[in-house]
Amino acid sequence: MAVIQRTSQGIDQREIGRQQVFEAIRKSGRIARIDIARETQVSPATVTAITAELLTAGLIEEISPDSDRPGAKRGRPRVALKVRGDAHLIAGMKISDRSATVILVDFEGNTVGEYDHELPGPVMSPEEMVSLVRRALDGACRAAGRRLADISGVGLGLAGLIDAARNFVHWSPSLDQRNVELGLMLSDALPVPFFMDNDANLVAKAEQLFGQARNVSDFIVITIEQGVGMGIVIDSKIYRGERGCGAEFGHTKVQLDGALCRCGQRGCLEAYVGDYALLREANIRGSAQPEDDLSALHARAKAGDAMARSIFDRAGRMFAMGLANVINIFDPSLVILSGEQMTFDFLYSEEVLNRVKASVVQVDAPLPEIRVHKWGDLMWAKGAAACGMEGVSELTIRSLATNAA
Repeated sequence: MAVIQRTSQGIDQREIGRQQVFEAIRKSGRIARIDIARETQVSPATVTAITAELLTAGLIEEISPDSDRPGAKRGRPRVALKVRGDAHLIAGMKISDRSATVILVDFEGNTVGEYDHELPGPVMSPEEMVSLVRRALDGACRAAGRRLADISGVGLGLAGLIDAARNFVHWSPSLDQRNVELGLMLSDALPVPFFMDNDANLVAKAEQLFGQARNVSDFIVITIEQGVGMGIVIDSKIYRGERGCGAEFGHTKVQLDGALCRCGQRGCLEAYVGDYALLREANIRGSAQPEDDLSALHARAKAGDAMARSIFDRAGRMFAMGLANVINIFDPSLVILSGEQMTFDFLYSEEVLNRVKASVVQVDAPLPEIRVHKWGDLMWAKGAAACGMEGVSELTIRSLATNAA
């Protein structure tokens, strides 16, 4: 199967209109045509024509009039529209350093199946990753009583520098090579379109569609696990930068010629805050036995171990400096701290948040709200599924334009 490249080049205004209308329906859950016109600024006549196409394509469906709902206004009931859940089956996959977590969802985002596939190791060749993805998808389909042929698209989340428009991996800690045409390799090997992105961007997408950032147009998600990631949403759109490598919060520099980061450079924030960095610091400081359990190290710090406390204290100071810089640059309305390390409080303790407040430019207005959202690999996978849903929507709507030509 040919690789799918997601790009805005060559898209005509009618296709843009279709995408706007469809996204308005998805965002609202259920919405009448006149309200779509009001929200998108597309004329009612055009909305009627576009929704007729989307209905014919099976992407949306009409549902009971508003009069069936409690509190509905009197008068002629308005037929509402919603995304048709059984239009497509989508897979979302998050590849971490330990496992590939897969979620199957319908086109509304409702969970159909879940599956976890253990990795043979944290780093693999591109060919090994293609094989891993195939095995994980096969396992997820068997567990849910489905076939691979039932899947319309796969969203894949990876840590690293990912060009989402090209499905191209500049660098990932999960791969032993740089500059990999992973999307092309996957689409050639498997009979389903693939869409990929940096995993932190997919967390932002999950928060936007399913989590704590619903109806928030400008927000930032920061993820802290093995590494440190960031997803930026501006005017309801994920910001990726010119090369698809924007928002690399973990690789912003916090110390000149500082600690070695797994990206190969020195002084990155991740090299002081990521899981591997904290454990490395404990082992460098001569722990009685090799440290490989962050939970145990954190428990020792809570119990008063001076060495362990100093490691987490420094991580908190570094993180506070980085987070204050982000707020000073973007001034978002909301910051969501997410990921496995949110199980621990050393990055959002009162002391850390006070350091952030002290370092943010002071004006007579409230600081951005900072929320903590603790969630695991399954929600990362749901963000990847959201990427797949978006990609399949674009492909289907693009095919409407082709058929109409």
